[in-house]
Amino acid sequence: MKKRVYNSEGRVAQAVQTKADILKAAKLLFSKRGFEQVTIGNLAEKAQVSMPTIYSLFKSKKGVLQALIDEALPSEIFATLVDSSMQESSPHKRLALTAKLARQIYDAEKEIIDIVRGASVLSPELKELEQERESRRHTRQGDYIKKLMKDKHLSKDLTLDQARDLAWALTGRDLYRMLVIERGWSSDDYEKHLYQLLIKSLLK
Repeated sequence: MKKRVYNSEGRVAQAVQTKADILKAAKLLFSKRGFEQVTIGNLAEKAQVSMPTIYSLFKSKKGVLQALIDEALPSEIFATLVDSSMQESSPHKRLALTAKLARQIYDAEKEIIDIVRGASVLSPELKELEQERESRRHTRQGDYIKKLMKDKHLSKDLTLDQARDLAWALTGRDLYRMLVIERGWSSDDYEKHLYQLLIKSLLK
């Protein structure tokens, strides 16, 4: 019995390591060649695994990229940050947490932002995936914008839809990419100025 448990744990550990090796190879190859130019065969060769192993773990090349995105910021950390912002009663503190959440997501994604951007431009399938992610982000942010309006903290110059759109646009990946990656801002400065933008744009 003990031997069977040991072997099972060993297989699980090996599967975790294999997945990590594939994702490491994918990040390197996607960054160097671009998503469209990399094949499953290239990934298998770089990670020193078989092609069926990659298909078994990720289903497709798109699945590999999706796993890279998902693992940038673990879902439990993301959920904790979102819950904290929703439970905060102060509108200023809630927007501070919103800026922090955006900063932490994009800091975690920093090495793959250009990969995702390039892939979504070239691949209709991945463009659709990115649109789905942005739609979920827009919907999720709408919950706390509604609360701002309900608590009468939202600027009277804004409709609910305008406020949701502004929050979604300001916390988007492109602003981070332009300021931090292209212009060399620190993540601290990005977070600080994003917080100020959110306050000036949304609150009374």
